[in-house]
Amino acid sequence: MADLKTTYLGLALKHPFIPAASPLTETADAVRRLEDAGAAVVVMHSLFEEQIEKDNLALLHFMEAGTESFAEALSYFPQMDEYHSGPDEYLEILRKAKKAVGIPVIASLNGTTVGGWTDYAKKLQDAGADAIECNVYYLPTNVKETSADVEKRYLEICKAVKAAVKIPVSMKLSAFFSALPATASALADAGADGLVLFNRFYQPDIDLESRTVTPHLVLSTSEESRLALRWIAILYGKVKMSLAANRGIHTAQDGLKLLMTGADVLQVCSVLLLHGPAHLKTLVGDLNKLMDRLELNSVTQIKGSLSQKNCAEPAAFERANYMKTLLSYKA
Repeated sequence: MADLKTTYLGLALKHPFIPAASPLTETADAVRRLEDAGAAVVVMHSLFEEQIEKDNLALLHFMEAGTESFAEALSYFPQMDEYHSGPDEYLEILRKAKKAVGIPVIASLNGTTVGGWTDYAKKLQDAGADAIECNVYYLPTNVKETSADVEKRYLEICKAVKAAVKIPVSMKLSAFFSALPATASALADAGADGLVLFNRFYQPDIDLESRTVTPHLVLSTSEESRLALRWIAILYGKVKMSLAANRGIHTAQDGLKLLMTGADVLQVCSVLLLHGPAHLKTLVGDLNKLMDRLELNSVTQIKGSLSQKNCAEPAAFERANYMKTLLSYKA
């Protein structure tokens, strides 16, 4: 039987599959069910900047001002009572979860600006969080905002959260950086202990009858895992941070490919939403069987074995692979 042990953010784990932030980690009972299903660590659902700052009257004013002006504005933000838990409730869930399980629990902070909400990381640490995943879910729309401005935003948030806590902090990134390796290196210099690759920007839809922009959630597919596969292969060995693959991991085959490119852990969400928490055992069992069949002894042995670390000209390799892919198509 293969040795599946791995390390992420300094946490020793018995296998690489991690339940990602999702509705499946919103309560202490849910976290316990995931532990019963074999989870070695879980990432709690996100606590949003808007929730933490909800008592700021100016924020509420600007969230509500003009909402009757045009239909789209009505759906900009959820009402405060629509969030599944407020800041105090989140802390209480975290405390209960830590008492209920014997595995590490990673808290998730979701925000886009540097402000008082980043200080909340200290409360998460005090409530028992073993690490914090900082999800900067930010889509730049200002034509005057440059790529450097966006990168600066991420770096400042990282520094603010790191200044507030002593526990590890990972940064969950989008894939839309013009020079991702440079951004990753800068985040490492800013103190980030890990990267989660990648966030999913949920694309909106339009209701033609009501003529409003509507949220439209589509679960991932295995095809999406290729994005993390490419960038983890490029980053492995070049940045001194833990690397978590996120998006499109539905099978043991998906996971093994990512481990071979250099991922330390595999965050899963959609597959658990589709099949339930108990499916985690299936993923772990399937990975064990797959590695045995391929005569692979351990995660440590294979990690990064197919990364670009030992490729003399990775840019040329990518260019050649791009051309080969295009030329391989037969109508």
